[in-house]
Amino acid sequence: MTFYDGIYPFYPLQRSPFMINISLLVAILVFSVLAVSFLFILPGIRGRSRWFWMFRIFISLFIGVVLVVLNFTGDWAEARVKANTTYKSFSTAVVSAEVGLHVGLYGINITLKGEPVTQINETINYNEIISWSSSVDEQYGDALERGLPNPILYIAEKFTYNSACGLIYQYSYSARFASANLWTAFCCWLLANILFSMPVILYAGYMMIATAAFIFFSVASFSTIYNVSPCDFSIGSEALRTDYSHSFWLALATGLLCAVIGLLVVLLDCLFPARMREAFSVGVDDEDDECCADEGYLNSGFLEGVIHDDVTPAENNSLPQQITTLTRL
Repeated sequence: MTFYDGIYPFYPLQRSPFMINISLLVAILVFSVLAVSFLFILPGIRGRSRWFWMFRIFISLFIGVVLVVLNFTGDWAEARVKANTTYKSFSTAVVSAEVGLHVGLYGINITLKGEPVTQINETINYNEIISWSSSVDEQYGDALERGLPNPILYIAEKFTYNSACGLIYQYSYSARFASANLWTAFCCWLLANILFSMPVILYAGYMMIATAAFIFFSVASFSTIYNVSPCDFSIGSEALRTDYSHSFWLALATGLLCAVIGLLVVLLDCLFPARMREAFSVGVDDEDDECCADEGYLNSGFLEGVIHDDVTPAENNSLPQQITTLTRL
């Protein structure tokens, strides 16, 4: 008997499926606020440089948000399969569902969604997280205690330390090295943005190349998950095989973008250093001051006693009243 809206008063509430990573949401919101803030100050930039600054800032923010967000996404590698499979242990019930395995740098997500969602008087819509930051065996034991469906337990068991596949070692170590390289690339990106605002554009280009290098190191680190001997995942009569997914290709594309930007900045700074400093509005103030230092305006009224010392009193009396003027030097 339910209390209201399908809630059982004397039993734990059913867990809702995982929707979005909170850390991922926070990172997106922070960079969105920065982008909106720049849009407010954009009208204050005069001339054609407004569009250059807009392009520069948005490209930089795009690279920054990608470097942060990729640490929290769960689709570096994915596998999906639709199959008819047993639902739970000690039961002969068979359900039609889509089983998914999503590999990220923080851990894995195992999804199970019925087709249709409601079958055998239950809502089949699960999304379980196994994180590398805590004991995988303990998480697997907790899943057993909660009586999760067989397909989720079957895949989770492959990532335990006692499994013959040994996937946990390669997957967790590869993900941690990839995440460390991404955070290093993020630090290089910060340094590059600082150097772009200083008259050292060449070194800013070098830091963009370093950013690209660490992104490539991250991609290479994650790719080592396929160095282990393949472990078969059989869901019903179907095989589950992972392949590179959106985050992997986004990281690779961002690395290529950083490499192109870095190489272009280094090349153009070597060929046209003055124009590069002018384009980035650095190192031009001193030149303007020097070219304008030999011109100025003085009020001759303050210099009467110095300029007209040799003028006789008689001459001064015969001169009409002097009008204060501005004399250009």
